[in-house]
Amino acid sequence: MKSTSEQIKTILIKRKFLLLSVITILGLSNSIKAQNIDLGLKTGLNISNFTGGDADRNSLFGFHIGGFAEFKLNETFSIQPELLYSTQGSEAENTVKVKVDYLTIPLMTKYYLSEKFSLEAGPQMSFLVNDKAKFNDSSIPDAETDASSFDFGLNLGLGYAINSNLFAQARYNYGITTVTENPDIKNSVFQISLGYKF
Repeated sequence: MKSTSEQIKTILIKRKFLLLSVITILGLSNSIKAQNIDLGLKTGLNISNFTGGDADRNSLFGFHIGGFAEFKLNETFSIQPELLYSTQGSEAENTVKVKVDYLTIPLMTKYYLSEKFSLEAGPQMSFLVNDKAKFNDSSIPDAETDASSFDFGLNLGLGYAINSNLFAQARYNYGITTVTENPDIKNSVFQISLGYKF
């Protein structure tokens, strides 16, 4: 169980992120009205692991899928909020696979180096929708984990426009908050995406 101070800390992080999102969207609303807005879908591969603790861990392969809206502020900068379903986790000491699925909300700032290439960075808020510990020994039944219902992280990545509609992205998500305590472990996810703008 989390201590009261940890619960308060999690609630404050959630509120700060939501406040930042609202301020950003409202503050840019006048600019957005005069700019292009691209809507689209994206999907791709997750290579995820946990960091922290002493266990020997292996990465798990998963996926992410969802939608986004890119608000172009000018020729160089844009804001891209996303809503994704993301399957993540890690395998501990070749005995158990811990799977955690999230509904993630990245809020990315994109800087276009050229017409084709862009750099992106921003915070991500994730809400746990499913968690499972699956043991390699089939005689041991699957079990729920004590994963936190909320995860906060930072994203850094790059994008490449294949054409006016199709694009590819590579992104790394570094977890700031802990997935579980004792030991304190955090999410670490590398993503490769393919997306389509309508």
